[in-house]
Amino acid sequence: MAMLLVLTAAACGRDEAQGQPAPRGESKAPAGGGAPGGNRPPMPVDVAVVRGQRVEEVITGTGQVEAVQSVQLRPEVEGRIVEVLFNDGQRVAEGDSLFRVDDAELRAQVTRAEAERDLAAQNLARQRQLMQSQSATTSDLEQAEATARGSQASLDLLKLRLDRTIVRAPFGGVVGARRVSVGDFVNSQTQLVTLQTVSPMRVVIDVPERYAEVLRTGLRIVFTVAALRNREFIGTVDFVDPVVRQPGRTIAVRGVVQNPRGELQPGMFAEGRLIAAVRENAAVVPEDAILPLQGRTYTWVITDSNRATRRPVQVGVRTPGFAELLSGARPGERVVVGGLERLTEGATVVPRLVERADTARAR
Repeated sequence: MAMLLVLTAAACGRDEAQGQPAPRGESKAPAGGGAPGGNRPPMPVDVAVVRGQRVEEVITGTGQVEAVQSVQLRPEVEGRIVEVLFNDGQRVAEGDSLFRVDDAELRAQVTRAEAERDLAAQNLARQRQLMQSQSATTSDLEQAEATARGSQASLDLLKLRLDRTIVRAPFGGVVGARRVSVGDFVNSQTQLVTLQTVSPMRVVIDVPERYAEVLRTGLRIVFTVAALRNREFIGTVDFVDPVVRQPGRTIAVRGVVQNPRGELQPGMFAEGRLIAAVRENAAVVPEDAILPLQGRTYTWVITDSNRATRRPVQVGVRTPGFAELLSGARPGERVVVGGLERLTEGATVVPRLVERADTARAR
């Protein structure tokens, strides 16, 4: 009996020295509050449901609108302009006549060449008859044949030059302001007018070189121009420049876009978005659920039993207020967006569902 009293007194002394007398009938809560058998109450937290929605991985850049084809027309023969066959700014079709250069001299040359051709043909026929009667040599016949071919070639060349006194549109498009008038003397160096295609048009966007790995033909490009407010145009990338431009270290990406109404004009400033990837059922969470810690990124997920577990995640596309999770959480799960700084692994929580405004949803 004396031994029991001593041991009891010693135990009480230790409890008093620690300042934490053990309550009768209860044990201390183990480390990691909220564990089974603990006395810490469940922690209230705000949670949001992981959304499954379409996410587009977007690359942005700026550039300008250009014509697919553009040319400065020049005459192929020299002479005076005798007729202008279009109005400035007019749409023309391929092959339409635009200018006519004085062709009087060339027509006279064609008439003379036709006479020389006929004479050479008659001489060739006579030499062939003489060969049959053995009154001409093979050399005479060969010379007559060469003369006939040469005269025909000269005639064809003059006819070609005569045809080129008419300046025609090499493709359909819109002509600019003409630079010459009737009576001006022109040659092959004279600029007559600019011709540009209307539809399709081309948009050229400069993007940072860090996206070089994902740039490829076939990507969808969406862009706007300052002159046409609240309008978006959609094209398809058909060329990615293999050279990085200095000094901005950008890559030129070219896309083709239809322009049936002629709204887009060459030189317009364009702000574009390249759709590098599309994920139809991506996991999207509010930014508040993302927790950076020691070089890694985590989120707290609430299990079906209302316990918190911390998972490492990989973040994809970010938009104002939201972020895509490439790993770590699935659509339909609940993530903590308020009160996560006090959570511990396995803690029991009282979740309160909150909603975020749809205006910030990831695209």
